[in-house]
Formats: sequence, structure tokens, C-alpha cells
Amino acid sequence: MTQSTTSALHTSNITSLPLLARGKVRDNYAVGDDRILMVASDRLSAFDVIMGEPIPGKGVLLTQMALFWFDKLGHICPNHLTGEAPESVVKPEEVKQVEGRSMLVKRLKPVLIEAVVRGYLAGSGWQEYKASQSVCGVKLPAGLTNAAKLPEPIYTPAAKAEMGDHDENITYERTVEMVGEQLAAQIRDTAIRIYKEAAEIALTKGMIIADTKFEFGLTEDGTLVLMDEVLTPDSSRYWPVEGYEDALAKGENPPSYDKQFVRDWLEQAKVNGKLWDKTAPAPRLPQEVIEKTAAKYREALQRLMA
Repeated sequence: MTQSTTSALHTSNITSLPLLARGKVRDNYAVGDDRILMVASDRLSAFDVIMGEPIPGKGVLLTQMALFWFDKLGHICPNHLTGEAPESVVKPEEVKQVEGRSMLVKRLKPVLIEAVVRGYLAGSGWQEYKASQSVCGVKLPAGLTNAAKLPEPIYTPAAKAEMGDHDENITYERTVEMVGEQLAAQIRDTAIRIYKEAAEIALTKGMIIADTKFEFGLTEDGTLVLMDEVLTPDSSRYWPVEGYEDALAKGENPPSYDKQFVRDWLEQAKVNGKLWDKTAPAPRLPQEVIEKTAAKYREALQRLMA
């Protein structure tokens, strides 16, 4: 085992605070009744299954990227950051677990809608388009190809699933039924605006944001707040601009900065002689896949911060 692997944080263990929940990547701890310490582990999930092997440094990279975007997009929508140092709420011996990979955030009432925005045709969206010329009920023009840029970004929400289950694509009309017309429209319009501005910023750094998902919460007075992670390679599909046109012409998936590398490996991975069925436990990731994935995350952050 390499040093980088041994120093990875698969699961945090903060005993000085009550554990609220462990998500696919983040471990959340209660800080009083009004704040949450979010610790981004180095866990990786694909097809909604958590891999047994962590990706060294991933949690730090995700956190730094999310903080970059929260800073850039604060004029569109308030976010959940308190501005306080995460290290200030744990014991001295626990600081190493939170340093660089944590956010101390306001406790909000989560809106149980994944606000998905797609600017390009990719992944499950491409598969659905081939079958129905639409994505999540949104009709699209004929003749689009894999990785094609859409005429306008589309909003394709999903209902947040219980841990371990797949999020379920839903119609905009269903979100109106869930949260009411005013809030549903505010979430849709805010998500599209954030995506458009972020996509423009990313392009200046030589990166395409093909699609992304946002999560929102509400304060006690009903203010909509951007929360969780934002525009990380875990929640977004990032493509470098170089190589995009060539992939588009060939109808192939462009090279990416997200976990597509792991997904592609898992698609052909075998368990007991059969292709993996995408249920836990996941196949063991080879060291080469772990290292290449870590390198992709590092490169994405470096380009963004350049």
C-alpha cells in the first residue's frame, strides 16, 4: 500500500460531536442545533454504490472546489457557509481529520429535490434521447449526437432517494406538487442561472461543464439557500475543451475530469466471472484506477484555480 493510500480518509471518526449521517462521501456532525460540520471523506461512489477503496486527497479537492464556486456564485443565491473555521469545533486531536476537507455550515431544512441542469447531451441523458428524443420529459430537437451542446440548458430534476437507492428522475410538474409552484420555479430558475454563469467561468479555464446537480435548503424564514457540494467533479460532468470536438465528431464520450474513468472501468469489471450488477459490494478498484482518478480530480482543481 502506498503512502498516499494509507493517508486517505475513508471514514471520519469525530467523537467530540454527535454523528448525524454518513452519506456517500460526506460525514455530517451536529454542532449545537443550528450548525453542521460536513467532512468530505475520500470515499467514491459510482452507480450509487460506495467503493471499498478511497481516492487519496479527493475530499480535500472537493471541498476546495466547492469553496471556489460558493465564492464565485454568492451573488446569485445565498449559501450555507457560516464563515467559521471547521477546526474550531473539534478536539485538537481531531483537527487532522477535518483540516482542508470540511465546511462548517448552517443547519437548514433540505428541499428533497436534486436540481439537475444539463447543457450537453451525455450519459443517461444521451441514452434516453436515443430512445425518445427527450430527456426526463423535455423534448429536444432531432439529429443531436452524443456530447452535443443543447440549444439551451434544460432542467431535469430528480427526487432524492434514501441512502443506497437511486435518485429518481421526475418532471418539473412533480416538483410543483412536492413544494408548490413558487418554490419549484425559484429552484429551477436559480439552478439554471448558476449553471450558466459557472459554465462561462469554466470555459475561460478550458473546461466544459456538461451537466451538474444542485441541492437547496430553506432557512426558518423560507429563504432559499444553496447547500451541500456545488460544481465538484462528483456532482458535475467536466470535460476539457481539448479533445471535445474530436470526440463529438466520432460520437464518443469526451475525456472527463469526473468519475467517468471509474464508471468505465466498472462497466467491464467482472465478479465471479460475470459483469458486475452494480449492487454492493463493488469490485475492488485496481491501484491504477485509484491513481488515475486521483490525478483527474487534482487536474480539475488546478485548472480551475489557475
